[in-house]
Amino acid sequence: MSTNNWNEEGQVWLEDHGLLDDDQVARCARADQGESFRSPVPTRMVSNGEYMPAPQTENQKKVEARIQDLSETASKKLGIDRRRFLAGTGGMAAAFLAMNEVFGRFFSVSPIEMFEPEAYAQSGAPRDLFVFDDQLHMVRGSAPNPGGMLRAVAQGSTSGAGTNPMNPRGLRDERGDVWGVWNPALVGLPNVAANAQIVQFIKDVYLDSQITIGLLSNVTASVVNMGPDQNRPPRNYKEAMTGELLTAAQTAAARNFVNEISGSTRMLAHGLLYVGKGNLAYIQEQIEQNKPDSWKGYNISNAAKVDNDPNSLMRQWRHDDEAVAYPTFELIEKNYQKLKAAKPGFNNICVHKGLAPGPPDPERGHPRDLPKAAKDWPNLNFITYHACIQPAFFMYDALQEVKSGKMRQGVPDISWTTEYATLVAPYKNTYAEIGTTWASSIVTFPTVAAHIMGQLMKFMGPDRIVFGSDAVWYGSPQWQIDAMWRFQIPEDLRKKYGYPEMTPDARRKILGLNSAKLYGINTTQNFKPVPKDYEKRMSKELKTIMELPGYTADNMSKFRERYVEIGVERDNVRYGWIRTAL
Repeated sequence: MSTNNWNEEGQVWLEDHGLLDDDQVARCARADQGESFRSPVPTRMVSNGEYMPAPQTENQKKVEARIQDLSETASKKLGIDRRRFLAGTGGMAAAFLAMNEVFGRFFSVSPIEMFEPEAYAQSGAPRDLFVFDDQLHMVRGSAPNPGGMLRAVAQGSTSGAGTNPMNPRGLRDERGDVWGVWNPALVGLPNVAANAQIVQFIKDVYLDSQITIGLLSNVTASVVNMGPDQNRPPRNYKEAMTGELLTAAQTAAARNFVNEISGSTRMLAHGLLYVGKGNLAYIQEQIEQNKPDSWKGYNISNAAKVDNDPNSLMRQWRHDDEAVAYPTFELIEKNYQKLKAAKPGFNNICVHKGLAPGPPDPERGHPRDLPKAAKDWPNLNFITYHACIQPAFFMYDALQEVKSGKMRQGVPDISWTTEYATLVAPYKNTYAEIGTTWASSIVTFPTVAAHIMGQLMKFMGPDRIVFGSDAVWYGSPQWQIDAMWRFQIPEDLRKKYGYPEMTPDARRKILGLNSAKLYGINTTQNFKPVPKDYEKRMSKELKTIMELPGYTADNMSKFRERYVEIGVERDNVRYGWIRTAL
């Protein structure tokens, strides 16, 4: 089945067909050999050899043909060959133009950007843009690779993980892909635990993106591992702490380190929102020891201790439960009155809702528990993470809902985001956060992204939407910032459904200014850079707190620096199998 081959260095290697049989291989070609036209963005499915790639769709053919036409004309005018054109910003502009023509005008891009790198840069996110990313994640060093699956989703079929873990039905996204790439910068990089640890995190967020201030988040643990196939909810926060990806103390330590070495406020930290009477002492302990800037919780997590029985298990919770959530809200508000001068965002209650297919229960993230809580607690801000979207990561079902014709208050009814936006619209202390919801739709389901942003702006307004990237699960957040800055709701959708236009002013509010108000940040202050030698400044104590294995550096930054130094151009080569015959 396989034959020996020799490479230029004289090393032997076996031709790898993966899981494809001889008949399937006969209908495919190596992407790096058979894909003669190397577009800046993939225009056909590329398989890693673990599944048969689908044929190129008609829309993908149209996009590819249009990129070819544009690049041929532009490269001749510029006096350069087409390969060099496609490796630069002009090639990316051509790809945006072609996708707009085929799928609808989702990206702000003009033809001049194909010819002038300065024009491309000017149309991108401006240098003076204030960006507040209110949902960032890292993990302690002892965690194996908890973000590996999410990283694989963003890498697409090039990840080597087999089939799309979030699309087991093998459905196609809006571009025709079963497993499309979200973040092209991740293609070809190893999917290892160090990607989500503090060393790589600081590089991805503060050196490789325009993030001004990042809010480091965490996750309330939902189960305790009692052995093989023996998991149960925790009895108390101490048991839960063993399953946390990042403890409250570690979150605070990372924040303090970044702010110390930069000499300015570049990071804020969440406290862990374990609710209920039995967790009140731990909330107060975090306040005194970790000094959180705001709070992060999960309705779906077993994080509510409803009594003081040491043997009772924690359970899921909802915002409007007067016996469970309200005592915690009361304690936070009481402390807020004392701390608001130093911690203006201390009253921000950030809760994960959605990304959980299943029954419409508030405990799973359905929004019907929010109106009463928002009304009863006017001095607290309720920031709903993920804008309550129900589907998990692959938005095929949301696209079908848009196409189905089912409406709610004059717009397509997307579960549960549309209902969320209409329910909380009257309550000015409610805010929609778009972490992962934006990342999982803008590249692969741009129509869904347009409806989500249109509905949030229509019902809640541009002053109550905040940007979050859920990085570093999906790599550096810069690609999401760039996409937001260039994104536009197509005119036909605006006219049909009454969606507002995404103006530069609205983008600035969403990307940072809204969160700045929520956290009392003066955006005109001097935000000093995080020094490039940050790793050398990490003390043994910090490395111990973060549980870094072996205290060794991730060499990826060194690889990247060397790559830039030698002036290597992007070659747009993709590795894997492409379908060439039916």
